[in-house]
Amino acid sequence: MKRIVVVGGSIAAVTAASWLRVRGFDGTVTLLSAETEQPYTRVPLSKTVLSGEATDASTALPPLDDSVVLRRGARAVSLDTGARRVILESGEPVPYDGLVIATGGRARRLSPPGMSGDRVLRTLADCAALREDLRRARSVLVVGAGLLGMEIASTCRTLGLQVTVVDRDPPLRRVLGPVLAEVIASAAREHGVVLRTVPAGVRPVGSHTLEGVDADGDVLTADVIVSAVGDVPAVDWLTGSGLTLDGGVVTDSRGRVADGIVAAGDAAVVRGTCRRPHWTNAVEQARVAAATLLGEDVAGAALPSYFWTNQFGVEVKVAGEPAGLGEPDLVDVDDSSMLLRWSAGAAATVNHTMPVRKLRQLASVA
Repeated sequence: MKRIVVVGGSIAAVTAASWLRVRGFDGTVTLLSAETEQPYTRVPLSKTVLSGEATDASTALPPLDDSVVLRRGARAVSLDTGARRVILESGEPVPYDGLVIATGGRARRLSPPGMSGDRVLRTLADCAALREDLRRARSVLVVGAGLLGMEIASTCRTLGLQVTVVDRDPPLRRVLGPVLAEVIASAAREHGVVLRTVPAGVRPVGSHTLEGVDADGDVLTADVIVSAVGDVPAVDWLTGSGLTLDGGVVTDSRGRVADGIVAAGDAAVVRGTCRRPHWTNAVEQARVAAATLLGEDVAGAALPSYFWTNQFGVEVKVAGEPAGLGEPDLVDVDDSSMLLRWSAGAAATVNHTMPVRKLRQLASVA
């Protein structure tokens, strides 16, 4: 294997490219990123970068090894697995011996095709556009009460804006379960956020421009409307490639998709599981996938998944998947901090200092 092509500019793509070198690959590594910016982390976009506390430049990931060829503005539009070529939007074929698919995801929109008026937050460009809108706004409506939606709501409150969040389910319930979700929801209410739950869902209001949403007969409007209704894995370019696509490009536990092809990050889903679009998962998957591509016999992550969020003055760290597990078996409360554990395989902290590895080990103890 002399040429490895990494498709994507995500943290998974950058990690995979770097890890190939760490594992001793001395052939050509080419990273194809559709974005024109240097690869960057998306983590602070909904927080300090959106608020203006941090600059766009602060999101840049550490530079890749000089031996990695980084091609920005190189969007992949199709894949010819027979000829082992990635086809770019320009029509240029990029040959490979080994391929890493790490194209991440794109924001899902509330408004239907042809309708404008709602903002999303996925890229630096999205963040800059939303930040500019917020400078001229007094009120914000966030549709979607997942991690991203609630982080955006928290940032908007620090900017002094009136904020309403609406979702089918109570805030963060699908992600954190009832106990942890209520901790953050209570903090949001204390900070003045209006939380609306509409089990039937909301309907866009407007013709060419989104003017608001119909929430069970009550029309909600605001100066700025943000769609935070999830993301879609960016795998459209793989249609017709022969690879298995099912909520992402399907891999085995080692990131293997097909002969000479691996995948990692938000674009990938491990066969028999659900997609986990978290930063830590993307990094760990990318390392395993890169090693697998080089023929190493490596195992997937043995510890439970891990993610974190900061919003409304609350820092929550989670190992495993507490949603659906009900009440925790252990709740240790000390002043404003909490340690929770579910014997079914999850653990979490709230404003509590604990090393990540220890938290994950706690979650893995039956």
